[in-house]
Amino acid sequence: MLRQPAPVAMGATRAAFLSVKDAAEYLGLSPHTLYVWRHRRQGPPSFRMRPRGRVMFRREALDAWFCEQEQADSRSNTVLNPVNATPQQRFSRTAST
Repeated sequence: MLRQPAPVAMGATRAAFLSVKDAAEYLGLSPHTLYVWRHRRQGPPSFRMRPRGRVMFRREALDAWFCEQEQADSRSNTVLNPVNATPQQRFSRTAST
């Protein structure tokens, strides 16, 4: 006898995977942007459910990608901010003899 998954587990599974429309809404982007990024192999990781199937995104992959983007931005990451960098020593161009 086959067991049916519990309704709570099924809802959790659906929430773990997002369609292009749902992922775009989740990230605050347009679906077109996600399609363009996917074509250019940019943006968050995605996959097809089957050959010629729906493009889907894992919610946890979207969160991880978003954090990576935040850390790569110098305004959010003080280590990358050039204002916080120590000044470099300038060398004189005058010829010393």
